[in-house]
Amino acid sequence: MMVPAQRGFTYLGLLFAVALAGVALAATGMVWSTERQREREKELLFVGGQFRKAIASYYERSPGLVKRYPTKLEDLLKDGRFLTVRRHLTQVYLDPMTGTRNWVLIPAPEGGIMGIFSTSTAASIKRAGFASEFSEFEGKNSYAEWRFVYRPAGTEIPSPNSAQAR
Repeated sequence: MMVPAQRGFTYLGLLFAVALAGVALAATGMVWSTERQREREKELLFVGGQFRKAIASYYERSPGLVKRYPTKLEDLLKDGRFLTVRRHLTQVYLDPMTGTRNWVLIPAPEGGIMGIFSTSTAASIKRAGFASEFSEFEGKNSYAEWRFVYRPAGTEIPSPNSAQAR
């Protein structure tokens, strides 16, 4: 026989356990979301570095005396300026932050593309402690400020307003 004072105790205990599980799942979701964003940041640094290296390769290996930047990203996949095709990049990568190939292209002063950056204006988690090749990203607050640019000695980056979305 059940004592009247004990009715509902199990029900309240179950409600408390469900609420506690909900809080734990919410905290796990937040940790997972932050970790996923950190992984995408690492991928953006890798992909941006690949674009920068490919643009440098295209520029430095220009035939003749005049160095040229690629006119479009596809030029990095198949450089037809030589008798045999040269490939500076294996693919036009997706932007890890947006999941698209809509990179913003940074025009070179003499024409062509000298760099790219993400269209994502989301706040970055990483703001310090970059590898030396990305030291210019220190203190930047958004992914759109992470500019992957190849600059030969003496070349400056054009203003952000002159960049064009692809």
